[in-house]
Amino acid sequence: MDSLTETTLGFVQKRLLASPSQLRINKMLKRGWCVRGALGLCPVLLAILMGGGMANAQDAQGPLTPTPAEGHDVRRLGTEPEPPAPPSLPPDEIIRRFSQKEDQFIAARPNYGYRKTIRIDEFGDDGKPAGQFLMVTEATRAANGQVINKVVQKPQSTLHYFNLESEDVRELDRIPAFPLTTSQLAKYDLKYIGEEQVDELDCYIFKVKPKALDRTHAYLDGLVWVDTKYVEVVKTYGRWVNELGEVRSATLPFTLFETYRENVDGKYWFPNYARSDDVLHLKDVSVPVRLVIKWTEFKVLPAAGAAPAAAPPATAPSPPA
Repeated sequence: MDSLTETTLGFVQKRLLASPSQLRINKMLKRGWCVRGALGLCPVLLAILMGGGMANAQDAQGPLTPTPAEGHDVRRLGTEPEPPAPPSLPPDEIIRRFSQKEDQFIAARPNYGYRKTIRIDEFGDDGKPAGQFLMVTEATRAANGQVINKVVQKPQSTLHYFNLESEDVRELDRIPAFPLTTSQLAKYDLKYIGEEQVDELDCYIFKVKPKALDRTHAYLDGLVWVDTKYVEVVKTYGRWVNELGEVRSATLPFTLFETYRENVDGKYWFPNYARSDDVLHLKDVSVPVRLVIKWTEFKVLPAAGAAPAAAPPATAPSPPA
């Protein structure tokens, strides 16, 4: 490929990347926006490069009837990306259904115990882990019937640039597990932006933006992925905000979270993996850091004074390592 072609391809890619959704870019490419011609360039790029020269050549040779390539849907490249195809269900109906499921999940979760692992890694100049904080807790039911979180592995730390206490990471519990319940929908604007697979699950994608804030609640500003078959939220990505700005720990820099969910007992989708990457800016150094939270070993909690009951094994989409 010559330098002119590379430059033009780069220009077109930048225009496409200006789209608010990477998913749209993938669909454009899959639908044949760039079908290579005899010169090794796509017709769209040839039109950009040659301009009126192509029209002059056509006048000299007489009218040409283009033959569409089999299996390709060639479309004109405009200044705006192609809008996503409408979902099989109306977006308002999708939102109504998954918010009702969120109501069920938030009501069921206090009846389940789980093990929670919080890990924070520092990275050196070589990109390799240089220090780590690790804390493991377990949600269980106390004798008085209350659900409590007890430490099952004493916090361990080899961090070099800052010290963490248990209270610092417990501030992460302020992030809601189920932000889009029916009672919260009025505080959000949701916009359907396309479809994508999460592992092997076909999902609708909605852009979520809060329109009403207060000081006591955290609201999601980001994206949600909704399973197309059962219309349940299986993944979220974004930052958490309130009236005062971004919701974050006073000690930790993390603001953007990618959270996957696990299907528990074939009925509920509970968060089982969350990750955030950021940079800790200190006086003399900036340190890349990563937060990973895992929820595992979900099981139905016994009633107060009852023996623990075994729960069926859970299945889940595979979150990143």
